[in-house]
Amino acid sequence: MSRKIAVFLIVLGAFMIFEWVNLGFNLADGHPTGFYVVHGVLIVVNVILGAVLAVIGWRGLRQVRDRTGAAG
Repeated sequence: MSRKIAVFLIVLGAFMIFEWVNLGFNLADGHPTGFYVVHGVLIVVNVILGAVLAVIGWRGLRQVRDRTGAAG
C-alpha cells in the first residue's frame, strides 16, 4: 500500500466517524421510532466501518515506514 492510500484511508475513516457521530447528535425529535432505529443502525455500522478503514490505513502507513526504514 502506498503512503498516499494509507493517509487517504486514515482521513476517510476519521471523516466518516466525525460525520456520522455529528448526524447522530443532530437528529431532531418528533420522528417515529423506526426512523431512530434505522438511523441508529446506520450510524453504528458506519462508525465501525470508519474505524476499520482508519486501522487499515494506520497499519498500511506503518508498513510503508518499516519498508522504507524511516524512524517512527
